[in-house]
Amino acid sequence: MSKVITPVIEIQDISVVFDGFKALSNVTTKIMPNKVHFFIGPNGAGKTTLLDIICGKTKPASGKIIYHGGVDVGLRKYTNMDVTKMREADIANEGIGRKFQAPSVFTSLSVWENMEISLKGQKTVLSSLLFKISRQQKERIELILDFINLSEKKNEKAAFLSHGQKQWLEIGMLLVQEPSLLLLDEPVAGMGKAETEKTGEIIRKIAKQYAVVVVEHDMEFVRKVADTVTVMHEGKILTEGNADSVLSDEKVKAVYLGRGKFHKSGIEETEENELAGA
Repeated sequence: MSKVITPVIEIQDISVVFDGFKALSNVTTKIMPNKVHFFIGPNGAGKTTLLDIICGKTKPASGKIIYHGGVDVGLRKYTNMDVTKMREADIANEGIGRKFQAPSVFTSLSVWENMEISLKGQKTVLSSLLFKISRQQKERIELILDFINLSEKKNEKAAFLSHGQKQWLEIGMLLVQEPSLLLLDEPVAGMGKAETEKTGEIIRKIAKQYAVVVVEHDMEFVRKVADTVTVMHEGKILTEGNADSVLSDEKVKAVYLGRGKFHKSGIEETEENELAGA
């Protein structure tokens, strides 16, 4: 008998209405542990709105999002929390971390100080300065900095990091909080090839311990990194599956008809080499 794997979150019939416009309509899917789950689709498909619902920034008109993952990585709790009824800060405290497209780091602080201020309970620069970090916390920061390739930069101000390094630092700032689920919004936007490949490696390594949700429109990146791809269109799920099957799906090609041509690999040929917009 195969073991039943509990999802980290279950999205159940989520609908969202903005001024009479249905941004999401009966969206249902699951985010599984130790998987990288991509959401793709054209502008206005509802991808970012769905992330807003998961992290509590926006409340749905109907539906539930049941969160099973606990903040204790070693002893996961299955608490069946409906995050649609929770405050944004409480959701973050329970282990759902979100990174927006533009890096949000304290550029006047060093890389190490950015990591230190991200520790649980350290909500301000002042509280971080007054907080005495434990040896275990120091070791965790050191491990994460090595993981994100920033150990040699730990004493430098974040302002002097490259765009990609700032993105990695923000991912590290989420990891130090020991999340169960990371939500990453366009993590490779503005990166060159080398940084994009490194980011893909980081995300794949993260998935060995956590679940990762990514909104992205670099299709080469999606193909290389994704375990599961959900295509959204006009607020609904068009199709879902592995990257190869989804990107070669005729329904997906029809949605983007007129935006460019598809290579045999299933990747659309446009000036930006993208399948879809944000």
